[in-house]
Amino acid sequence: MNDSQQNKCHAIIHGAATVCAGIAAGMAQIPGSDSVFIVPVQVGMIVSLGAVFGIELDESAAKATLATATATMVGRGISQVLLGWIPGYGNALNASTAFAVTESIGWAVANGFAAKQPRLTYR
Repeated sequence: MNDSQQNKCHAIIHGAATVCAGIAAGMAQIPGSDSVFIVPVQVGMIVSLGAVFGIELDESAAKATLATATATMVGRGISQVLLGWIPGYGNALNASTAFAVTESIGWAVANGFAAKQPRLTYR
C-alpha cells in the first residue's frame, strides 16, 4: 500500500468508524437496532476501499466481504446485551466498540486488498 492509498484508506475508515460510533451511541438502549444502520455504512466503506485499490465491488460482494470480517462483532453483541442498555455507560460502550470493530474491519479489508495488488519488480 503506497502513501496515497494509505491516506485515502485512513479517511474512509475513520469516517465510517466515526459514523458507526455515532449510530451506536444514539441507539444503545435498543439492543440490536443499530446494526440496521451500521451495516450499510460498513458496506459503503468496503466498496470505497475497493475503489482505492482499483477493485470494483458490487453491494453483494461487499456484503460477503463484510460477512467474513464480522466474526469480531460477536464481542460487540455480547457487550451490548450485557451493558449496552445502561444509559450513559451503555452509550459510551456501544460507541467505542462500534468504532473499534469498524476500524478493525476496515484495516483488515484494506490490507487484504493491498495484498492482492500486483507488485512491480525492478531488475
